[in-house]
Amino acid sequence: MPGFSTKAIHAGQAPEQITGAVTVPIFQSSTYAQHNLGEHVKYDYGRTINPTREAWETSIAALENGKHGFAFSSGMSAIAAATSMLRPGDHVVAGDDMYGGTYRYFSKVLAEFGVEFSFVDMRQIGPVATAIKKNTRLIYCETPTNPMMNLVDLAAVAEVAKKAGIMSVVDNTFMSPYLQNPLDFGIDVVLHSATKYLGGHSDVIGGVVVTSNDAYAEKIKFYQNAYGAIASPFDSWLMLRSVKTLALRMRAHSNNAQIIAERLHADARIAKVHYPGLPTHPQHELALRQMKDFGGMISIDTGSLEKAKAFTKALHHFTLGESLGGVESLVCHPVSMTHGSVPPEQRQKLGITDGLVRLSVGIEDVEDLLEDIERGLDAI
Repeated sequence: MPGFSTKAIHAGQAPEQITGAVTVPIFQSSTYAQHNLGEHVKYDYGRTINPTREAWETSIAALENGKHGFAFSSGMSAIAAATSMLRPGDHVVAGDDMYGGTYRYFSKVLAEFGVEFSFVDMRQIGPVATAIKKNTRLIYCETPTNPMMNLVDLAAVAEVAKKAGIMSVVDNTFMSPYLQNPLDFGIDVVLHSATKYLGGHSDVIGGVVVTSNDAYAEKIKFYQNAYGAIASPFDSWLMLRSVKTLALRMRAHSNNAQIIAERLHADARIAKVHYPGLPTHPQHELALRQMKDFGGMISIDTGSLEKAKAFTKALHHFTLGESLGGVESLVCHPVSMTHGSVPPEQRQKLGITDGLVRLSVGIEDVEDLLEDIERGLDAI
């Protein structure tokens, strides 16, 4: 089987047949000529199928070691597709620590349609198994979690789900397919906000869903066509361009983040550092088992809102902004930004304090990033 970078460059991206173009063309057509009534050569309408999007879907399926890939207009539309099989009266076991937008969609949208949720601490498999009911249809989680960097044992979740005869879904955004492949551990469906590491350059919004289960794939494909939140041809082309360097970028993200996490951990001015690459992380051993490296995301507790403000304001190379996973470093304040939709009492329970700051470590020269971190530390 080809290696990761070989797949990233070649899977779904053979030279174009007519011109021999090495780069997949942008097929910016909404419709296609049909030879006769009911007779066409695979392509009929752009929402249903597009050659550029098809290449991107083939590529991401290969990178996640899956069989079927589906590309969407955003990470949230990918989440909607992965949960589209739920019906009123169904029950979902979900992680209690996840992206605020996911929590909002579950609690404010799906719950309004009669889907029941149990949000549990998934750091141990016991609460997951205990939460399953007769009407449970899905286990949903992130690993590492956003923003607390907690880990979920993928093999254990897959085993519990299969024993109960229910679907398992994992948001793999923080790791990318280069660092972690949930399907390899028995998970049914994996998804990403492709806006983040897959896109990697903060210039495109997208989402993807991958599965090897034919029945699930058929239903997700139907939803994709019926709902229509598809990735555009140009966005699909941008994603194909970006994943060709994914392995190189993820190695740089991980290397920089490891050095910065160790520096922050050694500084008494920071109350706590959350990074699975630190031996002090409670689940470091699990990280070694299911992750190729530890990624570019770090969360730190500065101790107070005032210190968080001072730290973020002093930074030069870390830009204060939403999102993550780009080549440039970003800093985020979850309480006021990504996790504002999570109730305050839930945030406190999880440790998402007013002083918590999330770093998306880019691929700049690490010496410059360390100098920037020192500016932030001096400010608090």
